[in-house]
Amino acid sequence: MTRVDLPRTAAEREEVWDALSGPYGRHARPGTRLAIICITEDRRSAELASHHLSNRLETVGITTHIRLWSAGDRWREFNTGQTGLQTQSTAEKIAAATVLTGAAQPASSRASLAASLIGARDPITQLIPGARAAAAASTPAAERDWALDRLEQFHTDGNRLSEIDGARMLVALETISTRDAVWEDMTKENHTSHMAIWNDLTRRAPDEVRAAPASMFGFASWLHGDGAKAWCALDQVPADRPYSMAAIVASALQNGIHPREWERYQTQMRDLAGELDESFVPEPPAHQRDLPPMQPAPDRPAPGR
Repeated sequence: MTRVDLPRTAAEREEVWDALSGPYGRHARPGTRLAIICITEDRRSAELASHHLSNRLETVGITTHIRLWSAGDRWREFNTGQTGLQTQSTAEKIAAATVLTGAAQPASSRASLAASLIGARDPITQLIPGARAAAAASTPAAERDWALDRLEQFHTDGNRLSEIDGARMLVALETISTRDAVWEDMTKENHTSHMAIWNDLTRRAPDEVRAAPASMFGFASWLHGDGAKAWCALDQVPADRPYSMAAIVASALQNGIHPREWERYQTQMRDLAGELDESFVPEPPAHQRDLPPMQPAPDRPAPGR
């Protein structure tokens, strides 16, 4: 599934195709079919955009069997010309079906999805200095073991981390070997548990320690097949703290890499992220995050070096 903002001009429609042509062209198989769904009050733009994209998809062997427009209570299928109303009872049936199947309700907008990743950050912010002092008195190996044990406990009971445990976990993840050990724990079997813990910590983490949980949440969301949520997670990586794990997740999204391909590339990708992030520290100079996919973040001195 791909979600894009509705293009309203010819140039914007071409930009959408430029972004989608690589991934769809690479993964298209004979007989591939897609549905285009436009949710907007602007029916004319929806018709033009869906027609343009349908024609472009045909060039890579993909048939668009549905071009649907909906304005909330009204809908039209452009291929057949059929129209109708979405009644409240229909909406309730769809909502009930998604709950019964365990599927999440879609966010009403990208803005609402982004807003869901911002929570109360002051409590953990106040605990970060103490967590840093405690980590300095400990050892990286001990903090890594604690982080993995605490993660395993979360997988078992699903209970939200306390403010103290949350601060300790966020500080522990600043050590790249610890972050990679936690990252390596993530699988297709437990990724929903990872989504839950990193979603929560992204919401509660101050800027200086948010890059790791936001990248973790983005990666888990990608494994789950939720590209929109993954992008919103990456938006929570502070702009003045380039973080190569985030760049790797962004590259997977931009290039349309299927989550099932992760097993093939995970070792080299984790090694690459570890090498690039080895110099990450929480107080970098002010650089922008506009990095090309898979490119290293600017070098910065590591703690104690």
